[in-house]
Order: sequence, then structure tokens, then C-alpha cells
Amino acid sequence: MVIPAILLTSTVTIEAYLGDSAYGPQYAPPVTARAYVEEKTKTIRKPGGEEVVASTSVWLLPDQACPVESRVTVTTRSGTRTASVITSDLFDGAGLPTPDHRAVTLA
Repeated sequence: MVIPAILLTSTVTIEAYLGDSAYGPQYAPPVTARAYVEEKTKTIRKPGGEEVVASTSVWLLPDQACPVESRVTVTTRSGTRTASVITSDLFDGAGLPTPDHRAVTLA
């Protein structure tokens, strides 16, 4: 079961990280996606083990591409901001009645 559309009340813009080049990081053209956005400050560990402060969690449809280091622009009551992706995790219940989604944490 995919996350219910009624929960995806926000819209975000994602520029997927493609890798580094001689001129710096490269990003895919921006795409717009429906999302559930939660502003909440917490300390998390990056994949390399470094502790960082995360300020926003975003839930996307499970097939939405949003790799680590992508840029995401979020508009909330506190304004519009662009942040980088710290973690991008897929939650897939493999057929169980769970809300399958991609959870993205922003710096």
C-alpha cells in the first residue's frame, strides 16, 4: 500500500544529485513532487557516521528519486528554503498493509 495521497499536502522541488565533476556537484533538472513535510530539529548520523542536525523530514512516494546530497526546496509556514538531503530511506512493506514511502531528511 502506497502512502495515502491525502497525507501529501505539500509540494517540494527536487534537484537529484548526479555526482561531482571538475566544476563541482551536478544536479538533474528540478522536478516537483507531492510530499508530507515535518519541520522538526533532531540530531542524526550521516551514512559516514558524522553527527549532524536535521531540521526537516519529507515523505515522498516510494518511486520518487531523491538520492543523498540532492537539493530540495520546501515551502512551509516559516518560508521557503533549499536544503541538502542527509538521508534518503525507502520504507517498503513488501505487500503488507503499511504506508510505503521514501523518507528524506534535510539539513
